[in-house]
Amino acid sequence: MEKPLDNARPFRAALATAALTLAAAVVLPSAAVAAPETPNDAATGNSTNASYAGLPDGSKRKKTLVIGLDGAAIAKFGTAGMPNVQGLMDGGMTATSNLFANPMAPTVSGAGWSSIATGVWPDKHNVVDNNFAAPNYGQYPDYLSRLETSQPKASTLVVGTWSPIPQKVFGENVDLRIAGGNDAGTTAKAMEYLANGNPDSTFIHLDEVDGAGHSYGTEREEYLAALRRVDGQVGEILNAVKNRPGYTSEDWLVVLTSDHGHTPTGGHGGSTAAERQTFVIAQGKGIESGSIRNDVKITDIAPSVLKHEGITPEAAWNLDGQAFPDIEADAFDSLRTSLKTRGDETAPAPDVKGWTTTAPEGWSIDNSAMPAGGVTEWRGWSFATDEFWTNVDRNQGRETSVRNRNVFAVADSDEWDDKAHAAGQFDSTLVSPEFKVKGGKTATLSFASNYRIDGPQSGEVFVSYDGGTPQLAKSYTANFNGFESLALEVPKGAKKAKISFRYTGTNSAFWTVDQVTLDR
Repeated sequence: MEKPLDNARPFRAALATAALTLAAAVVLPSAAVAAPETPNDAATGNSTNASYAGLPDGSKRKKTLVIGLDGAAIAKFGTAGMPNVQGLMDGGMTATSNLFANPMAPTVSGAGWSSIATGVWPDKHNVVDNNFAAPNYGQYPDYLSRLETSQPKASTLVVGTWSPIPQKVFGENVDLRIAGGNDAGTTAKAMEYLANGNPDSTFIHLDEVDGAGHSYGTEREEYLAALRRVDGQVGEILNAVKNRPGYTSEDWLVVLTSDHGHTPTGGHGGSTAAERQTFVIAQGKGIESGSIRNDVKITDIAPSVLKHEGITPEAAWNLDGQAFPDIEADAFDSLRTSLKTRGDETAPAPDVKGWTTTAPEGWSIDNSAMPAGGVTEWRGWSFATDEFWTNVDRNQGRETSVRNRNVFAVADSDEWDDKAHAAGQFDSTLVSPEFKVKGGKTATLSFASNYRIDGPQSGEVFVSYDGGTPQLAKSYTANFNGFESLALEVPKGAKKAKISFRYTGTNSAFWTVDQVTLDR
């Protein structure tokens, strides 16, 4: 049964039949499942030199395995007890982050899995529901298709319970795509190919935790039981990898992730923190054991797999994600340990630390034109986390700020105006430290920017050289959500440049800025 648009589907009966894996202990591979015999069971791609039941023989020592747990809420992992998943976390990296919500897309599987597979957000891949009406996979294909294009001899495998995973999300260039039918079938087929075949890159989708979430919500024992069940299946799959004859000479990157969360009472698609939270758990060479990261998102999985397989994403691909090792902290991220709990705001939980108006070293905020008063957290430019800022008032577009990482700068005239203040509009300028430049050359100013209009406001980027008069580099006149790359013609003789971000607004919307760099 495919997930309908509203994801309101009944609990899968197959989940009950899989009770034999309820115990969380790792189960070794069981009897082999018959391989697909016709193209109707598995769509084969560009290779005809099959070495195992329709799957070409792999050619690489570096291998990747991504396992997707549909609707799995990481906040419930500890309560459920998931030793196999916990083993991955202990031996690798754990990163939680938040999805989009409307108006970008609802928190549904089509949008979530497409973001994971393509490395871009829904405003690029254009899958905004579970109907897949007009996907932009031609411009933004899945990472396995990119791997096949770059390395045609690579062996690629997809096994998924939810049929759109092998049929739509991953394209026909993938060597072998199999619909598992239910999670027991998906697990068995994946184990069979991992144990007896030689795939270079594998994606596995397990669906039935999502079914439990719809039927029971995350607070019921049935949901926790589904998490324990899938933990056993993850253990079986990992054992199939570790029991491979050539495992000790292979270099594996293993990633575990989810497409969305669930509400306590069941269901998803909305903008609550429980529905938006996702995670990336990764283990492999170079990943620090037991590490926690706040800057990794689900769109980073695709470029991370490609990098592990020896492929550097091209700038023309216009990916939103980056490979895990390539993500660098910026000055704003240094503020995380000094963030505060709520002041005037009431929506965030009282123990959530997520904002400050103290700029990081080298940066400053000019509030000389700001009226007195207003909401304390947003009086002028502030620095915040997604967990705090997007939840101060949901469903006003803040959830679209998916390209920010960790701590980012935000100017929010709408929220600031929710408390009485002196006459005048929001008017604040964020000023960078001095960047070194080369006179007479072109420098590139880059930053993530989400500029959203809902009334009178302005957003302007200025650059000044060696303390001179600021020059306008960019003025926003329409909504923008993406990565800016502005070419700056540096005057002859100039040695240093400062960047200023000035935002004004009268109870309008917001502007977020992050990852500011000036390359010379």
